[in-house]
Amino acid sequence: MKKPRWVVDKERAKAAEASQTVWLFGLHAVRDALANPAREKLRLVLTRNAADRLGPEVLAAGGLEPEIADPRKFPAPLDPGSVHQGAALEVRPLDWGKLVDLCAAPPGEAPRVILLDRVTDPHNVGAILRSAEVFGARAVIAPRRHAAPETGALAKTASGALERQPYLRVQNLAAAMQTLREMGYVLFGMDGEADMSLAAACAEQTEQPLGIVLGAEGPGLRERTKETCDRLVRIDAARGFGSLNVSNAAAVALFAATPQK
Repeated sequence: MKKPRWVVDKERAKAAEASQTVWLFGLHAVRDALANPAREKLRLVLTRNAADRLGPEVLAAGGLEPEIADPRKFPAPLDPGSVHQGAALEVRPLDWGKLVDLCAAPPGEAPRVILLDRVTDPHNVGAILRSAEVFGARAVIAPRRHAAPETGALAKTASGALERQPYLRVQNLAAAMQTLREMGYVLFGMDGEADMSLAAACAEQTEQPLGIVLGAEGPGLRERTKETCDRLVRIDAARGFGSLNVSNAAAVALFAATPQK
């Protein structure tokens, strides 16, 4: 029996995704990827200076024989403006598993997650991953399409957090949000025009799992995303006019939503 076209297309897309590789660059990103046993590593290109700075223990942990390259003719296929510091590593994207497993909330725990609605700038996403790691978020969740993919620029901005902080790409953000609600999460959508402040909302919300939803700078949250949130909240500015970029807003929101010890 011949498979339907949509099934064939889906299988092809899945196979293409599985064969995808990413070039990480920069000493921090390469060092942490080499130390990550969950990361599938394919090719390591280093200058002699970078190899010395990484050290024999880090290189041994990666399990790859490095290609020592002339810094004037660095052979890794990176964008010309990439500040690679003499280190580049070809890898496959990480598989973080399923949302229901990653975001499960054991009794007595109230985890936090970040959800990104069409945030496409890899530098913003990398900075958000760093903040999520610092504040102990369970995951950063974004749609597969119209979101920053796992790239070298994202990994370099994340400064190693990409190897430790789950960055989960989902087929449909609204469906993922609904799944989180069914798991007991309350969802706060960040909106500068919201009636309630983030501080006030967080003061009321201390014992339930919480998802903080942020949109792209400019467009903000899409209407469907807003409708799927339980509450829209704002970050108050000290003056009449003021705004934060999405990565700074994520850091402020995570700080506000983290119980202070």
